[in-house]
Amino acid sequence: MIFLIRHGEAAASWGDHPDPGLSDLGHKQAAVAAAALKALGARSAICSPMRRCRETAQAFEQAMGITATVEPLVSEIVTPQGIADRVSWLRGYMEGTWSQEGTAHDTWRRQMVEALLLLPENTAVFSHFVAINAIVSLIDQDERTTVFRPGHCSITRVDFSGAVPRVVEYGSQAATRVL
Repeated sequence: MIFLIRHGEAAASWGDHPDPGLSDLGHKQAAVAAAALKALGARSAICSPMRRCRETAQAFEQAMGITATVEPLVSEIVTPQGIADRVSWLRGYMEGTWSQEGTAHDTWRRQMVEALLLLPENTAVFSHFVAINAIVSLIDQDERTTVFRPGHCSITRVDFSGAVPRVVEYGSQAATRVL
């Protein structure tokens, strides 16, 4: 089983700050997620290099006595060249499909799934709303950019042990919006 964890609540919207850490609530969410991951049998971790993911992973690292490997591939979606307003672009993109921007983002999501296939069983992956959607949409063969709305510190379980990866359980959902 691979566990996809969305980071905890950030201290600022990324429209206001390019790489915010966690809010007080986000740290509490991370502690609850760490306990749940431990109970589910997670033993190792990778995380996005973004601060909010690193801080979310810290609670699990402390609970397990491990250090998560930083993996840039599971970071935020890259904004295309020439886009001045990332927030507006992302807001529109989240309502569309993976093919609307050409092949770069589809390649990114395929690379993420290929990387997850190589992870040891019971690895926690601390990532982002769009990255998690990229992974599950490819597994479910759904072209929509937003398949579901993972809440902060939600845990989505994906099984890569069979011939075909499958989403076992989507994490809890929240009314996330891009500010």
